[in-house]
Amino acid sequence: MVSKKTCFLIAGILVLSTSTLWAGDTASFVDLGFSPDGKTYMFAQYGIESGTLRPWADLFAVDVIRNDFVPGGRVSFTHNSPVAAGSDGSGALYRLIARNAALTEKYGVSLIHQGQPLYISLETDDANSRGETIEFRDFESGNSYKATLASVVEGSGGSLKSSFQITLDKVSRNGDRKVYAVGNPHIRRPLIASYKIKKVLAAPGNSGGLIFVIEMKRQAATGFDIRYMVETVNQ
Repeated sequence: MVSKKTCFLIAGILVLSTSTLWAGDTASFVDLGFSPDGKTYMFAQYGIESGTLRPWADLFAVDVIRNDFVPGGRVSFTHNSPVAAGSDGSGALYRLIARNAALTEKYGVSLIHQGQPLYISLETDDANSRGETIEFRDFESGNSYKATLASVVEGSGGSLKSSFQITLDKVSRNGDRKVYAVGNPHIRRPLIASYKIKKVLAAPGNSGGLIFVIEMKRQAATGFDIRYMVETVNQ
């Protein structure tokens, strides 16, 4: 027989677990692939709003050479009612992709052309508020890389804003060295507390494009949300 004290303890654990779970909403990152020439990259993110429990999704198409969105390359959808119990909110993403099939077709983006992963972070700790350094290698080309992300965080609470830039040091197979500045340090993003490199992809073919997938920790009313963005570099 379960004692009344045990029931109260279990209830307290459940309350704490629920509080932690909904302290903010964590987006799921989805790699939707490249165009065959590697010049356009498409990705998405989706999740469930922590306050309303409504599923949402964002879809992005990026010009790899310009490191900017293609025209009409940012679309979003939020459902008008909460998710059913047990749902992960992915239905919002499927609906968004179906509604924007013309965008995918226009740039020839295909899930088959997902690029080559060069680096994937397996760390589960919080993103560093000031930056990080990672090293990785492209075994096909023989290039080795060192990427240093440096960020600037200003203010607190509702006035919090931040920026970052990645310094990419590339050494080719024959020893030639080049340094690239990735991203715009002058863009101040409101409510973003930290950045972390979660993945690096090499575009298919010989386009020379690299994709940095960046995890952002965004301040929310009840904690922090997790969102994603990308920065590209054309070697």
